Amino acid sequence: MNKVDFDKLMQGQMKDAQGKTLLLHCCCAPCSSACLERLKDVFKITVLFYNPNIEDEEYQKRKAELKRLIGETGWADFMDCDHDTDEFYSIVAGLEDLKEGGARCLKCFELRLAKTAELAKDFDYFTTTLTISPLKNAKAINDIGFALGREKWLFSDFKKCDGYLRSLQLSKKFGLYRQNYCGCIFSKRDL
Repeated sequence: MNKVDFDKLMQGQMKDAQGKTLLLHCCCAPCSSACLERLKDVFKITVLFYNPNIEDEEYQKRKAELKRLIGETGWADFMDCDHDTDEFYSIVAGLEDLKEGGARCLKCFELRLAKTAELAKDFDYFTTTLTISPLKNAKAINDIGFALGREKWLFSDFKKCDGYLRSLQLSKKFGLYRQNYCGCIFSKRDL
C-alpha cells in the first residue's frame, strides 16, 4: 500500500498559490515557527489560535508566545477565537481514558479544523500546524481537513523536510516557551 506524500501534495498546491490567503490553525509558537517560515513567502497568512482543548493558564502562555513570535517576525496576522473548554469536554465525553493519539485526539482535531474551515470562508486556503508533530497522525489530520474543505484544504506534513527539527532550532533562536504535551489535561496526565 502506497502512503500519500502530503508534503509533495502541498508543494504542488503552492506552485500556483503565490499571494493567496491562508488561514493557518496554530496550536503553539514552537510548532507554528517552522510552518510559518516555510509558508510566508508564498501566502498572505492569518494565524488562527483556536484551541479549546488547552486549559486556561497553558492557553494564555501559548497564545502570548504565538503573538510574540508573530510580532517579532511579521510573518502573519493574528486571529483569536473564544476559549471555551466546555466545547472540548463535550466532544470527548466518554473518551477521557483512551490513550493519546486515539479517538479522543481525532475528535479534538475535527473540532479545531471544523472551526478553522468555518472561519476560512474568506480565505483561499486553510490548514493546520498540527502535522509538524512526530506524535500526530498526518494522514488523519489531512483526511479530516480535506473532508471539511476540499478545494480550500492545503495538504501538509510539516514534519517532513526536517520541519520538526527546524521548529526546535527556531524555538531556541526566538527563546520560545516550549511545552512537552499537546495541551489537554489528558495528555498532561499521560506524561
